[in-house]
Amino acid sequence: MHELSIAMSIVELAEEYAGKEHAEKVTELEIEVGDFSGVVIDALEFAMEEAVKESICQGAVWKIIPVHPLARCGSCGHTYHPDSLFQPCPACGGYGAEILQGEELRLRSILVE
Repeated sequence: MHELSIAMSIVELAEEYAGKEHAEKVTELEIEVGDFSGVVIDALEFAMEEAVKESICQGAVWKIIPVHPLARCGSCGHTYHPDSLFQPCPACGGYGAEILQGEELRLRSILVE
């Protein structure tokens, strides 16, 4: 389960940031997870529960924000919300769209005290 290593990395980033800010604890984390990122949100939630134990993040509220895909067709420029990476453009039927969002995995914000 690679979500555990992701969760541990998130906690490490939060601890590093808290240290730079001379904070005693992390109170909130916001994590963006794209539908096409390969991360299973339920598994990440479970992994976060374990990763924050006995860390400066223990007791913090963490929010996982899903990011739904958005693509732009390389042929006609139409933007649309694909259901898969290989979905043709609904406007022209073309393939090879550029994914504009939905692949991200990002620690969006950290609140500390």
